[in-house]
Parts: sequence; C-alpha cells; structure tokens
Amino acid sequence: MTELAIDIENLTKDYPYGFLHLKKRRSLESLTMQVQAGEVFGFLGPNGAGKSTTIKLLMRLIFPTAGSARILGKPISDIEMHRDIGYLPEQPYFYDYLTAAELLDYFARFHDFTAAERRERVQRMLKKVGLESAGRIQLRKYSKGMLQRVGLAQAILHDPAVVVLDEPMSGLDPVGRREVRDIILELKKQGKTVLFSTHILSDAEMLCDRVGVIVGGKLQGVGAPSELVGVKAQGMEILFELPADAASGGELLAQATRTGDRYRLQVEESGLYTAMERLGAAGAKILSVTQVKPSLEEYFMHLVEADRAQSAAVEVRAK
Repeated sequence: MTELAIDIENLTKDYPYGFLHLKKRRSLESLTMQVQAGEVFGFLGPNGAGKSTTIKLLMRLIFPTAGSARILGKPISDIEMHRDIGYLPEQPYFYDYLTAAELLDYFARFHDFTAAERRERVQRMLKKVGLESAGRIQLRKYSKGMLQRVGLAQAILHDPAVVVLDEPMSGLDPVGRREVRDIILELKKQGKTVLFSTHILSDAEMLCDRVGVIVGGKLQGVGAPSELVGVKAQGMEILFELPADAASGGELLAQATRTGDRYRLQVEESGLYTAMERLGAAGAKILSVTQVKPSLEEYFMHLVEADRAQSAAVEVRAK
C-alpha cells in the first residue's frame, strides 16, 4: 500500500459576510483528496476556485468549518509536524530592508542550524534559485519574480519532506519558470512530495504524476492528466508544406490552416492514408503526422463553463 503524504477528508470552509456576518459563503465544500508520498501533485483551478483556501487550511493559517487533514500521518494541528513542511504562499511578503541572504539566514535560525551550516545552506539555496549574484541586494529592489525565487528558496531551505507551493510560477519570466520546474523535478528525484497549485495547465501536464481539478470549491476529478481527459484520439493532424509551383491541393487545402509556409490539416484516422496520397499527388511535402487528443486545458475549460452555467441557473431561480 502506497504511503500517503497528505490525507484530506471532507474539508469544508465557510466565510461569514453581510450584515452582522449572518450569511455564509462556502469557499470549499467537502474536499476529500490524497497525495501519495514522493509524487508531484498539481492542484488546478481558476482564480477563486478554492486552491489557496485549501493550502491555507493545510498550513493552519485559517481553520476549517468542518473536516480534517493529516500530513505525514499526523494531524495538521500538530505543531511539530510543520517542521517537515516547506511552504511558499501565493503572494509572499518579506521585510523590504533585508537582503536575500539575511532573510534566508533568518529562516534558517528556526531549524537549529549552526552558523557554518546556515552560511552553506543560504549560499546553496541562492545558487539553486538563480540569485547567487543578488544575495546582498535588499529585497525592496527585487522584482516580483525575484521575490518569488527568494520565497521558493526559503520553502526548501530546511530540506523538508513535503513542499507546498501556492502558484509558484506567478510573476516569473520563461527562464524563471523553467528553473522552478527543474527544482520541482529535482525535489521529486530526491523523494520529496510536492503539492503545488496552478492555473497554468502546461506546467501541470509537464510536471505532475497526478492532478486534482477544483472548480467552485468542489473537487471535480483526480488522476493522471491523461486519465482525466481520456487517451482516445480525436483524429490525426498532418503538417505539410506546399511549394509555390505545386499542383492545387483542392478541397484538402481549403480545409487546412495555414501558418507561414506550412499547413495543418486535421482528418479522421480512417481517412489518413487517403489524405496523404492526395497531398503527395499535389506535390506537398509531409513534415509530420500526429494524433490529436483532448488536452487538459479542454477538460478544465469544460468544467469551468459547466460551473458558470450552474451558478447562473441558481441565480435565476433565486430571483
């Protein structure tokens, strides 16, 4: 039996609002979800879906209306258990007048490291997140992306068994996102458990063993990205070039999408060889043939649209 790193059961969170806080708004509804030890788990959802609420509940920054959760086999109310967790909030705030090296040294002091161990770890973490040359610059002079990297460094500074990252790619340029992805994969190789929330679906498909999709405070599905969207091909895509002096592609060319000097044509699997023969006869140069499968983005957007339609229907009935 696979060991569970995070075990969530019926976790619910209501926020009071309105006059005298007599009304309740449900942000998270009966969430039950498990994250296995050693896996990278992506928590997906649009803004306001309940991702950050869930993570804040796990970190005990807020408290549940109902339900419970355990991390590394211990209830989240166990203070000692939090020593084995690294956490990066969605919008980290650090004291502006500290340098990155001073900030990391401050966090390292919570973990009983000696002065020599702290210096070594701080330099190693700065190098890992690409801030080795900026370690002595005050944080008030950092960009948002640089602050995000400092936050990631403090999350993994003490070599935690479980790393929880809330929107870790937020504010990063393409180079920064690549570096964060590499760090997550390195943590996985080291046997760490990584739970991260995101709405960037390409990152989830690239990094995650499994994903959980949450929409409107409700968990809509859990599994490998390919399991959620299904693996049945929707058709075949032919990428080809057509020289200027080539014969007309006729009906097939009219159906193709042109990008620069290249064309993309989607056909059913049963008609693949016929289409290739006709393109060959027209003088086309076939560059590639690939299966067209549903993407995680399509699955995600289907759930979001369904939730919006349901919410609109509820509002109409309420009127």
